Amino acid sequence: MKPPPPPSFLPPPPSPPRLPRLPGPRLSSALVGATALELAVLAGHLITYPLGLTPERPESPEHPESRAGSAGSAGSERPESPARTDRPENAPARPLALPVTGGPTAPAAAPPVVLLHGFIDNRSVFLVLRRALTRHGHRRTASLNYSPLTRDIRAAAALLGRQVEAVRARTGHDRVDIVGHSLGGLIARYYVQRLGGDRRVRTLVTLGTPHGGTAVAPGAGLHPIVRQMRGGSPVIEELRLPAPGCRTRFVSFWAELDQVMVPVETACVDHPDLDAVNVRVTGIGHLALPVHPAVAAAVREVLETPETGEADVPVTGATSAA
Repeated sequence: MKPPPPPSFLPPPPSPPRLPRLPGPRLSSALVGATALELAVLAGHLITYPLGLTPERPESPEHPESRAGSAGSAGSERPESPARTDRPENAPARPLALPVTGGPTAPAAAPPVVLLHGFIDNRSVFLVLRRALTRHGHRRTASLNYSPLTRDIRAAAALLGRQVEAVRARTGHDRVDIVGHSLGGLIARYYVQRLGGDRRVRTLVTLGTPHGGTAVAPGAGLHPIVRQMRGGSPVIEELRLPAPGCRTRFVSFWAELDQVMVPVETACVDHPDLDAVNVRVTGIGHLALPVHPAVAAAVREVLETPETGEADVPVTGATSAA
């Protein structure tokens, strides 16, 4: 037998060249700033949240007639007309009456504004916006709290309709404006588009509302109303149906850095039958929309604009809220 050949010592194969290490994704400074602002807004809202748990109390705004009477001769005061007073004892009993507050110098032609909060929130989220409306626009405002246990957007929209009727009765106005944040905007849109609310609502302003449904819905399997905010839900599909002759003007504010709206364009109103303007807001996220001063000023400007056909809507492009 032949002995086995000696082992050959071959050099190791050359190692493959190392590829340069690709940098990982970096958070933009705008996103970091917006996230920090969102956390600050959340912390502040947790402090003010208890203030909005209870319903509003009716206020008694001073009327010009009473001021004129007190400026005249002694004993010549003109009593307030019972039909115009907002005092609780003189107001007719309405189980769903919504208190309306505002400055005595509010323009007679300006409709009252109904504010509607988002999911698991309350009227305290509108402290900044409400102050901007009442201070600068002298507008009468009313806030509606709906229960976090509400299970259906349709039922919440019907409740909103009853509240709108109560506001109309208290103020004497035929139509109102509505500002809704997140889910509140979706409830208001359903009321306007599907329940005939366009006869009662002049302008609907939405802030970060999932008009097309959002893919981010925490606890979607637990709460029915959150499932309705997802894309393709029956409610979202209903809002895609034709709405010929809708008389309400829609203005939707959507934030580029909104992490709740996925995709962010879902917060835009996209319907061929609706008179809609979509306003892009830069530099902030979802929670900051109802509390940022720049957004509040833009909303006030929209609400002070005459109806479509009388003048152009002033907000037609990108709005920087950074």
